[in-house]
Order: sequence, then C-alpha cells, then structure tokens
Amino acid sequence: MRHIYLPIAVAALAACDNTPTEYATPVVVSGINAKTEEHRNHTTQLKGDEEVPPRETGATGNAVFHISADGNSVDYKVIVANIDNVFMSHIHIGPAGSNGPIAVWLFPSTAQAPGAPGGGRFNGVIASGTFTAADLTAASGAWDGTWASLLAAIRSGGAYTNVHTNDGVGDPNTGPGDFPGGEIRGQFKGQ
Repeated sequence: MRHIYLPIAVAALAACDNTPTEYATPVVVSGINAKTEEHRNHTTQLKGDEEVPPRETGATGNAVFHISADGNSVDYKVIVANIDNVFMSHIHIGPAGSNGPIAVWLFPSTAQAPGAPGGGRFNGVIASGTFTAADLTAASGAWDGTWASLLAAIRSGGAYTNVHTNDGVGDPNTGPGDFPGGEIRGQFKGQ
C-alpha cells in the first residue's frame, strides 16, 4: 500500500504559490505486501442456502480467518445471528455444493467433542481463537490431514465453514435450530 497523500498535498500547495519552489516528494511505501496480505485474510458469509441440502432459516453469520505471516497459525472468529441450539462449528474440506470431512473444530473448541444440544437462541461471537497444525483432525476422505492442504483448500475455495444446530428433541432436521448436519455455511472464496 503506498501512501502518497502528503507529497500530493505539498505539490498542490506549491502550484498555488507564484514563488518557484523545489520540493523533494518522497514516496512512502508501507511494509505490507498487498498480494501476500490478501492471501492471509479470509472471510465467509454463513447462510442456510449454502448448506447441502439447503436450509430454510433466518440464521446468518460470518467467519473471519487470518493466516499468520509465517503460515504456522490461523486466528479466527465465528459470529452468528438469529440461530438456536448451536452445538458445533468447523472448517470442512470440500467444494461448493458438496459436503466434506472436518478439518478443524472451531466450536465448542479444538477438543473435538460437540457441545450440548438445546442451548437456545444465540447472537454474537460463538468461537474465537487460534489454531495450528496440532489442532487438525485425522485424514478422512478428501482430507489428507496436513496443514499445507488445509491452507491450500482455504486459499483455493476448496473448504467451507459451517455451524451445526441440535434441539436435542426427537428426530433431527425438523427446522431452524435442529440441523445437526449444518444450518448455516460459507464457502471460502479462493484467491
């Protein structure tokens, strides 16, 4: 990102003065490589119609991910609105329109055990923290269980985040707040 506002302002002021003046106009360049930074920040918008099969729900959410500069960790935050009975959230490996295996547990934690069903309405941050290669699940299906393949899937759009719900009563999939396979989902966009 280049900051050139000050040199432009100085040049504009000099142009308004009748006295000839010389100014050195340095170009200030920030230390961030925009292309590298772009490949480190990822967001997903979570909606019911992204699930497979699609879910009719008023629930929504966003998940925000930031890959560290050294590529050895990922900071994350999962935010939801108008959702009931959240009991799990993950990153899965899989393209849009298909389901895939879990790569990383986001909620309730990296403990890899679901939360209690029937938790009621929730709005806000359900999960935040940092995960590393030590937090990955074992290889399964299209998922080889490696850190490099997770980062490649995130960067290419071959992974998604979803939030699972369960009311803990009777049969599953009875409506909003009771979609154990996932109520809202967001595909990584790829870059």
